[in-house]
Amino acid sequence: MHLQLFAIVMSLFCEVIRMGSGVTQKQSAHKETSEDCQSCLECSRDNGCVRCPERLFLFLQRKGMSHHGTCLHSCPAGHFGQRGRDVNRCMKCRSLDCEQCFSRDFCTKCKPGFKLYRGKCLIHCPEGTFAHQTDCLEDCSPPGEWSEWSVCTRDGATCGFRWGKQTRVQESSQSGRAAGVCPPQRETQRCRMKKKCPAERRKIGKGGLGRKKERKRVRLLARTRSATAAADTSRVLRGA
Repeated sequence: MHLQLFAIVMSLFCEVIRMGSGVTQKQSAHKETSEDCQSCLECSRDNGCVRCPERLFLFLQRKGMSHHGTCLHSCPAGHFGQRGRDVNRCMKCRSLDCEQCFSRDFCTKCKPGFKLYRGKCLIHCPEGTFAHQTDCLEDCSPPGEWSEWSVCTRDGATCGFRWGKQTRVQESSQSGRAAGVCPPQRETQRCRMKKKCPAERRKIGKGGLGRKKERKRVRLLARTRSATAAADTSRVLRGA
């Protein structure tokens, strides 16, 4: 009788322990799933995020034989974001030397020890290029700062015209071999000039001729001299 009672008590005790363990496991699983699914629109207990909000990217990370999904604002190193109609995904760059890529086959940043050249990561820069920081640059050395704009001039004059031109120069920022690869870059732009020169203003103020009248006087004088010279030449020929 005592043995039967003891067996019943032990059976009930084991059942209570089993039920308590099951509740604890469910609570733990629920907590884990809730943490993994904070940024998901749709979530799986075993695989994490299955669907993400519109602006986030679904990143699938391999764990053993399965994948675990996470919703991210930007893709991790070695991946690029590809937007789709139903889901935005983080896709892996093809090259293992690529730290960031614009598409599967076009790198924008290489891992340390490699140089970026035309979307590829290389150990050595190809012929005709030189290494500058993390890139292989073609022909020209990296540009430096632009100089200040030059004085506005036209035909060597700094005044007397409505419009002129001014230039600025961009020298190379490197010294040695790289500095002589390319000539300085130049930019030219149209600029406004002082139409009247200071000396001309003083002349006009003293009753002198204006610029247009002065030009007209010079042209008339030149024509008169030309006509006089032609007449003298004609008389000499007739006398001969």
